[in-house]
Amino acid sequence: MKKYPIIILKPGKEESLLRHHPWVFSGAVARLPENLEEGDLVTVVSSDNRILGCGHYQIGSIAVRILEFFTDKLPDDFFSSRLLEAYQLRRSLNLVRPDNNCYRLVHGEGDFLPGLVVDIYGDTAVMQAHSPGMHFMRNEIADALTTLPYAKIRNVYYKSETTLPFKAQLDPHNDYLIGGYDGNVAMENGLNFNIDWMKGQKTGFFLDQRENRHLLEKFASGRKVLNMFCYTGGFSVYALRGGALHVDSVDSSAKAVALTDANIELNFPQCATHTSHATDAFKFLDDMKKDEYDLIILDPPAFAKHRSALKNGLIGYRKLNGKAFDKIKKGGILFTFSCSQVVTREAFRLAVFSAAAKSGRKVRILHQLTQPADHPIDISHPEGEYLKGLVLYVE
Repeated sequence: MKKYPIIILKPGKEESLLRHHPWVFSGAVARLPENLEEGDLVTVVSSDNRILGCGHYQIGSIAVRILEFFTDKLPDDFFSSRLLEAYQLRRSLNLVRPDNNCYRLVHGEGDFLPGLVVDIYGDTAVMQAHSPGMHFMRNEIADALTTLPYAKIRNVYYKSETTLPFKAQLDPHNDYLIGGYDGNVAMENGLNFNIDWMKGQKTGFFLDQRENRHLLEKFASGRKVLNMFCYTGGFSVYALRGGALHVDSVDSSAKAVALTDANIELNFPQCATHTSHATDAFKFLDDMKKDEYDLIILDPPAFAKHRSALKNGLIGYRKLNGKAFDKIKKGGILFTFSCSQVVTREAFRLAVFSAAAKSGRKVRILHQLTQPADHPIDISHPEGEYLKGLVLYVE
């Protein structure tokens, strides 16, 4: 097998790799080999010539994403063995069962496949590459997915037009690598959802909120529920099954609201206890009456996608939660979330606590929430934790 180009680190810059952190930052690199191209497999060595691992090279602050530590090449069965390990974990978590056929199979660094995300919806795998290296190996990965024992994956849809670094100039196209469209309804905890992986956000559905939706269901009985930033209406569907008196779903996107309505109809035909609203979330909160809702869900898109936006993002979380505290009924329950990776758990809590203090309401924490087990966090890569949430009782 042809040897990979070698990247040599500066003295002392190998410490994070010795702790199995999978990123090599550009500032740690002493020199790059000639004719190196984005996406190339490389071997990383220390200044004293110790082999630290091999992975994908790319231009940017993260120069290499390590795929295998302390070796100078990947084994021939690398993807098939890693995918099998990931699948076996999901089976052990009891996510593959008759009433649940959608789950995240690969969560990047959390499954030791940095730069790759794979979500499963029935017999369709939706793959996203976040690095040029994974983009170039997409067909090999797709083949490994469809030959994965017991998983019964027949279709692989590649959706990376918005996830690859723009500097790479790769011009990816979203399309089926294997198979084709044969239906888009998936089942989560016994509920059916239309999944729009071709035109929807992310891979078509926010699988990371599965357990939190299930928890919300337990609080919904006899309550009037407001689901802000509803997208596909996941929380709304669970609230209705939980016995909510009425559910209002709000999203600024008319397409999202239409998808919410379709999912309500799919599970509760001709439902008379659900209303959708295609309008701005902040305007809806401003216009609604006080004490109208006693269960509110705030699950906004990331307010801070980069560190440069962190300050304004935290202001946004304080403002949004403040409006909810002002309007929610006495004895109400607030589910509030942040999916911004750059917003730490502590910073999010402080933003919510500041909003509570300003409102003058007494607030107690009932649950502290995070991403589910099929979105694992590599213990050596704490950056993999991004979803944080609170369930609050507002007196």
